[in-house]
Amino acid sequence: MDCCIVSALWCLIPLYCLVHFLCFIFADADFTLLWGSLLGHKPENKLKGLVAWVTGASSGIGEELACQLAKCGSRLILSARREAELKRVKQRCLECSDLQDKDILVLPLDLLERTSHEEKTKAVIQYFGRIDILINNGGRSQRSLCMETSVDVYQALMELNFLGTVSITKQVLPHMTQQGTGSIVTVSSVVGLAGAPLATGYSASKHALQGFFNSLRTELTDFPNILISTVCPGPVQSQIVQNAFTEEVNKPVAKAGNQEYKMPTSRCVQLMLVGIANGVKEMWIAQQPFLLFYYVWQYAPTFAWFITNKLGRKRVQNFKAGLDADSAYFTKPKTS
Repeated sequence: MDCCIVSALWCLIPLYCLVHFLCFIFADADFTLLWGSLLGHKPENKLKGLVAWVTGASSGIGEELACQLAKCGSRLILSARREAELKRVKQRCLECSDLQDKDILVLPLDLLERTSHEEKTKAVIQYFGRIDILINNGGRSQRSLCMETSVDVYQALMELNFLGTVSITKQVLPHMTQQGTGSIVTVSSVVGLAGAPLATGYSASKHALQGFFNSLRTELTDFPNILISTVCPGPVQSQIVQNAFTEEVNKPVAKAGNQEYKMPTSRCVQLMLVGIANGVKEMWIAQQPFLLFYYVWQYAPTFAWFITNKLGRKRVQNFKAGLDADSAYFTKPKTS
């Protein structure tokens, strides 16, 4: 009898591994996040009625976050520099949800104007009485080679992506510790875990965020109901390429390229909300082969360097050929 049980277990182990392998092939997020989406708390139940402050809410991931949070019944603070765009997003949120006008506050915010962050936070507290979720989504990317990039670009990236995010977090955190609950969710990137060519400054700013929030999380062990979560998306359909820094601070990207092959913004945000609802501390969100890249860097870094060098070379070639940099993984560089 015992031999039969052991034999059955040995047969089940390969089957178990095969199922997980097949799941991984079609996965678009880490296993913790996917299990949360299948068996965990549903965002529409967990986030209903909570007050969520979204920075960078005027387009892309931030706009989609606002809409999906609105559908979940969360009350919203929408922040970015462009007030007209924020009002457009607010209207979209009202049209796709049961929220009333008073449930959404449009609050223009410039992450670079750090002296204004205390006043902006007080305005939110005065309006809603609390902040349950802060989503640090504001920031800009980069598309330029290091040797061609002005130091002013690196300064601008760190001021905006890192120090601006730290500043607004430091204003909100005392209110959450006073409440005893809250979630601070920061949109990092795959390049916050591993570097990539054409994004030396952007990657540095995201590595800085990873280090800051990983350290902050350990400082808040006396507040177990405060979630510090970082989101590391791969390529996502958004305005990030169009708004990226180039080799000079005020020089726009010449051509954004085709973005259709990237993960839909709606799917990325859906997974983010699952992660928030289930208290996931770090979320890896990417389609294959990018998701595999996360795991290789985590468990086989020497091999990851080999892959990075191969793909990085293709990325630079495509950039020089006038293609979207991320399409290097799907297309051959154009040759004249």
